[in-house]
Amino acid sequence: MMTLVVVVLVVSGALLIGALWGIYGSLSKPVEGFLIALAGGALLLSLVTELIQPGVERTGIWLTLGGVAGGAIVFTLIDQWIERRFGDRSGGGLLAAVTLDGIPENLALGVALIGAGAPEVAALAGSIFLSNLPEAAGGAKEMAKGGRSKRAVLGIWAATAAILSAAAIIGNFALEGAPRATIAVIQCFAAGAVVASLATEVFPKAYREEHNWAGLATALGLMLALLLGELAP
Repeated sequence: MMTLVVVVLVVSGALLIGALWGIYGSLSKPVEGFLIALAGGALLLSLVTELIQPGVERTGIWLTLGGVAGGAIVFTLIDQWIERRFGDRSGGGLLAAVTLDGIPENLALGVALIGAGAPEVAALAGSIFLSNLPEAAGGAKEMAKGGRSKRAVLGIWAATAAILSAAAIIGNFALEGAPRATIAVIQCFAAGAVVASLATEVFPKAYREEHNWAGLATALGLMLALLLGELAP
């Protein structure tokens, strides 16, 4: 139970700290772009090693492909709706990216924490923190610039943090003992949403804000995620 509480605090904390940073802090465009590219690099590794590969091993290639396709399609449709409704610079796209890949990812995370050791928990929590922090900062900053009040923007990201934390708790309790194939499909859906968000929101924004160092930041994010993964037994 204590492990779950710690990870939930990390998941929520990354979004809240990032939102506060984006709203009230000094966040230059190059720094913002570098951090978002860093997060993208971390997600590149995790979507393959933690989401897609387990799906292939547990359910086979076809269910894996179906889950990935479903996540990508759902994310793309909602992202297009957000762009039409709020505009492509509203920050809503990054919010959708965090939420859509975060809900199934945190459901699976809650299950993974059952019986997990301290090193594995540290690796999982670190990866989530690394990916959520800059996305929340960039999204909150753009929402505030788009005309929303700072209190409203903070409230939106706080609600998102609560939803993702609830997903981890539900995954830990409600999905305990669920078939491994069910968890794998949830993870593959998350992977599809991650891939779509990387292509449409994360890397384009990172390159737009910091085109000189975006490639290096992406590689650095991947390296950091790999290092965190090696901490797990």
